[in-house]
Amino acid sequence: MDLVSGEVTELSFENKPILDQLTMGEVEERWIATTDGKEMLTWVIYPPHFDASKKYPALLYCQGGPQNTLGQFWSYRWNFQMMAANGYIVVAPNRRGVPGFGQEWLEQISGDYGGQNMRDYLSAIDALAKEPYVDEERLGCTGASYGGFSVFWLAGNHDKRFKAFFAHAGIFNQEAQYLETEEMFFANWDIGGPYWDKSNATAQRSYQNSPHRFVERWDTPIMVSHGEFDYRILASQGMMAFNAAQLRGIPSRLLIFPDENHWILKPQNGILFQREFFRWFDEWLK
Repeated sequence: MDLVSGEVTELSFENKPILDQLTMGEVEERWIATTDGKEMLTWVIYPPHFDASKKYPALLYCQGGPQNTLGQFWSYRWNFQMMAANGYIVVAPNRRGVPGFGQEWLEQISGDYGGQNMRDYLSAIDALAKEPYVDEERLGCTGASYGGFSVFWLAGNHDKRFKAFFAHAGIFNQEAQYLETEEMFFANWDIGGPYWDKSNATAQRSYQNSPHRFVERWDTPIMVSHGEFDYRILASQGMMAFNAAQLRGIPSRLLIFPDENHWILKPQNGILFQREFFRWFDEWLK
């Protein structure tokens, strides 16, 4: 890329014969009003051969990090075009905490995991649910890492918007997470500190908003996946969430990768992940 002109020159054509056989879904840049009067960039990815006269199920994508750029990334685990190709409209909001929209937007999420950014998610899916080509009775929600936290949190606070959830490598119990993670600096920075510090208002607010505190309100099918080599967010977090759903009598499924870490990196595991991901959402949204 020429940084002055913005002109892009393609360097490799290794996959051109394969890509030429595929029709990609269109990507729309949409600005959505948030509950605090700001404008939020939301990517909307449409299925290939999209027909506006039909109704489609939609997936709300919750970004991980939480301070990670939300772009048109392409991987074994998260692939918006793969989701769209399976017949889903994908809604990917650049909620509070995503870089690229100023320091205030980026830092607002720290110490406020259950706050404005969760309202940002709901603003995005509510706006798209009003479109005539979105079936508001077939909405799903997915994400990994902080996105997995978001799925677990929304599962107890979505007011029946969604019909299915899928969380990968998500934080379920923040008190356990504080003592389990290998990234202690980040836990102190983003959660606010240890749960036993009762004088720390930011930390106490974080722990009061831990997803496990809302399990009594879970009412929607949920699938959980995790890697056992994950030291950022231990697989015990996924096990807790799955067991909670099972004990509540909620349709649920658990997929454990004994040879993966915080990401799905092995191609065969990627195939399995995608197969189970769409098997789950197809069962509940189609």
